[in-house]
Amino acid sequence: MASVLVVEDDQFVRSALIRQLTDASHTVRSVGTALEALREVAHFRFDVVVLDLGLPDLDGSEALKMLRGITDVPVIIATARDDETEIVRLLNAGADDYLTKPFSVEHLSARMAAVLRRSRSGAGETAPSPVIRVGGLTVDPLRRQAELDGARLDLTRREFDLLAFLAGRPGVVVPRKELLAEVWQQSYGDDQTIDVHLSWLRRKLGETAARPRYLHTLRGVGVKLEPPAEQTPHAPGAEPPR
Repeated sequence: MASVLVVEDDQFVRSALIRQLTDASHTVRSVGTALEALREVAHFRFDVVVLDLGLPDLDGSEALKMLRGITDVPVIIATARDDETEIVRLLNAGADDYLTKPFSVEHLSARMAAVLRRSRSGAGETAPSPVIRVGGLTVDPLRRQAELDGARLDLTRREFDLLAFLAGRPGVVVPRKELLAEVWQQSYGDDQTIDVHLSWLRRKLGETAARPRYLHTLRGVGVKLEPPAEQTPHAPGAEPPR
């Protein structure tokens, strides 16, 4: 069963969710504000967060952005808002799924199970992959670790997935639609989702869009990762060219 953080300011709804999730053998903690939620995920490990949007101190969409800055935990949005544009925006901003209120605990449990299956699958339950080396960049998909010139990179789950996907295709221009499908598991979305994550990733690689080293954007085409001009890639485990 899962360890769940319920972020909900309505005491009646919160109590019902706690009782029903606990009855379903989940371990549950709950808070009523965004700031309390941030403190919880900073101090405890959760399998999934159920996040209400109508919080008293901060809108849930802003809370989602802040959560994504400090944790990769799957987030399911619980909302009374059913506007498709808003839902798509939240998914692009880092939500893993959403539920429109009112919903049953059985429906929530099913969504949680689906999100956790995707999360665990992406965390290395498939066959081991070889370590990828591109220039001074090393990506280990099995251990989900990346280094640049020997220094460990502190990446979020989505940043690592994006880096590993591109590094596994050095020099190949990957269309944005393919990135959305393979990294975000979404068949549609806007370019802002990719641009934001590329910006964060570039910052951690010590580069900018204006002065790229590894990540190169071809406007209207896609994105590619290749070693800096003074370096060339070599196969995993092979001696670098002399």
